[in-house]
Amino acid sequence: MEAIVMSSIGGPEVLVVQEVSAPRPMENEVSIRVEAAAVLFVETQLRSGVFPMPGAMPAVFGTQAAGVVIEVGSAVDDSMLGTRVLLAGMGIGAYAEQVCAPVAAAAPVPEGLSAVDAVAVTMGGSVALTLLGRAQLSGVETVLIEAAGTGVGGYLTQLAKQRGAAQVIATAGSQQNRDRASSLGADYVFDHTDIEWPRRMRESLGGNTIDVVFESIGGDAATGVLDSMTPLVGRMLFYGLLSGSPAAVSSHDLLSRGLTLIGCGGPAWLSQVATARAEILEIAARRGITPLIDSVIPLKDARYAHEEIENRKAKGMFVLVP
Repeated sequence: MEAIVMSSIGGPEVLVVQEVSAPRPMENEVSIRVEAAAVLFVETQLRSGVFPMPGAMPAVFGTQAAGVVIEVGSAVDDSMLGTRVLLAGMGIGAYAEQVCAPVAAAAPVPEGLSAVDAVAVTMGGSVALTLLGRAQLSGVETVLIEAAGTGVGGYLTQLAKQRGAAQVIATAGSQQNRDRASSLGADYVFDHTDIEWPRRMRESLGGNTIDVVFESIGGDAATGVLDSMTPLVGRMLFYGLLSGSPAAVSSHDLLSRGLTLIGCGGPAWLSQVATARAEILEIAARRGITPLIDSVIPLKDARYAHEEIENRKAKGMFVLVP
């Protein structure tokens, strides 16, 4: 079968098209014929060595795919044969015509939802659902969503008012993404590449404050937002590092303003994200959200997708189709 093999840690050039043997499922695994595979931002970090690879190299790369079950292991019910599933939290092997994974990593793809849309919404959408649940919105909050035109931020923007936000303030780094954030439901959108954006936002609030910040940029910008937050009840959910460094928020910053910083990461957090996968697929199937897709491209072009993501040119998910 055709697959994308990662030869070593490095740049996009380490992703090579090769013919490899099709995998066979172990006792508690299923094998699917891949219809679509997502190219995720975290995969670019795995490939470049920011995070450790979950196995030896060379190896077939990719962490999330959707398709039809064509074979099951001896401990898996035969009724799964022919069903459509999404595999996530499976390790690696998704950039291929076939992939095997533990049955526990399989979520049913609802009828009416394409494999392309399923892989496009699963990661960003399930993280967004989990963030909104952790924020405990009650219907009166003003929220700030950073990087709101694509990825997790784009799904947060779509879902926030459905899940209890009264007003959505957003940021995005390009005019295209600012326009998209507005179309997805943001009431006000600011350019987070402008160093003065926290001040401009504070002035636009006219004395009002932000109750919940979904912080994905990190760095010094996070500190600039604190004076716009509601004392005592204001909470910042920190889940991303788009700037390359953690949010520069100290315990003194929080104490002096009566604010809360909530870290959204670690094994327990990822377990909650995994639980949300089935729900986000159901929401997508009933058209409750719009999948954010940049391009659907051939499997062999995985390297190109990685280049576009690293160069911050992606306008949504790149989806690989064998």
